[in-house]
Amino acid sequence: MSTTTRLITADELLVMPPYDENGKQCRFELIRGELKVMPLAKPLHGVICARLVVKLGSFVEENDLGETFGTETGFLVEHDPDSVLGADAAFISHERLNTVENFEKYFPFAPDLAVEVLSPGNTRREMEEKIALYFAAGSRAVWVFDPKKRTAAVYTSPSEVRAFAEGETFDGGEVLPGFTLDLAKLFAVGKK
Repeated sequence: MSTTTRLITADELLVMPPYDENGKQCRFELIRGELKVMPLAKPLHGVICARLVVKLGSFVEENDLGETFGTETGFLVEHDPDSVLGADAAFISHERLNTVENFEKYFPFAPDLAVEVLSPGNTRREMEEKIALYFAAGSRAVWVFDPKKRTAAVYTSPSEVRAFAEGETFDGGEVLPGFTLDLAKLFAVGKK
């Protein structure tokens, strides 16, 4: 991951083309005004994200709880300098969605639930910073999945976390009561 030195605003990021300085397609996040350039996701990351969006989306829709958002939906979680995070999956309740005035800009808050799927380049420090930013901007839970280790971490605050291993099932807690996720099924990727 590379960074720029000039501070960027959320409005500038909103109109930026999805290419790095070499013309290579990529994704961006903004951390305290610094542009973070990220390569496109690899297949394992993509399939885990897709499964999570489908599972969350089905549950949220069946229970009429709000909306589920897919990979890289932008959330403006800090101002001046701006931080915009692109969750791999997210849930926002109807109550909070009703406060949004412009769906053509980044959400002006963090989602109720932010979901991150680790990529090989993610560092522990980087993930801790993102988790802190999500909670400071209103998230009620953050789920972090590690496809390599086949584990999940469920945060209910930046310092309160429960770890789950493949073969275990966790629930949606207070954010998504009744939701369950079987990690063995989530991580079962490959040829059959």
